[in-house]
Amino acid sequence: MPLPIRLLILEKGWNPRLPQDSLRKDLAKIHTTDASFKEILDKAREHSVKCIENSFSYAKDKWDKSHVTLDFSVGDWVLVSTTNFNNIKGCKKIKGSFLGASVVKATHGENSIAVEFPEELNNKHPTLSVSLINLYKSGYAGKFPLRNKLCEHIPPVESSGTKKIATKLLRRFRHTRNNNITK
Repeated sequence: MPLPIRLLILEKGWNPRLPQDSLRKDLAKIHTTDASFKEILDKAREHSVKCIENSFSYAKDKWDKSHVTLDFSVGDWVLVSTTNFNNIKGCKKIKGSFLGASVVKATHGENSIAVEFPEELNNKHPTLSVSLINLYKSGYAGKFPLRNKLCEHIPPVESSGTKKIATKLLRRFRHTRNNNITK
């Protein structure tokens, strides 16, 4: 066959080495290894489906035993967990792990509520998951008496004397550093 005819046949889609062309036509039975391989695959599939069902039922039972639905209503006082807040000013280690007490504005089903935040967290979205909320108990006021009291007197503004001390310390530090470099 000349070369252009071969290319034309290949463009039409005929491939001389297709798998069905290389199979023997007189074989009517499936090979025994093929049949056993199919049985192995079927058993593996059944076992995997059974394992998935068992794990799902175990997880559901564990969830049902440990999960407690919290009943929040509008107007309740709650504490908000600050573990996922990344916009709190200052050092996170110094800040408390809960923010509050805040008032519940609205409930959105069983799993989320809307909370009224203080001014410093106005940019935070008010709708939160119930897992981040703890009910505020009035007993906390006895443990932390200064938390609700406002500062009655304004601390005095720094006098200019402290600035003089700071500048003297800076001058002394620069002087000793310059002397150490020249030596």
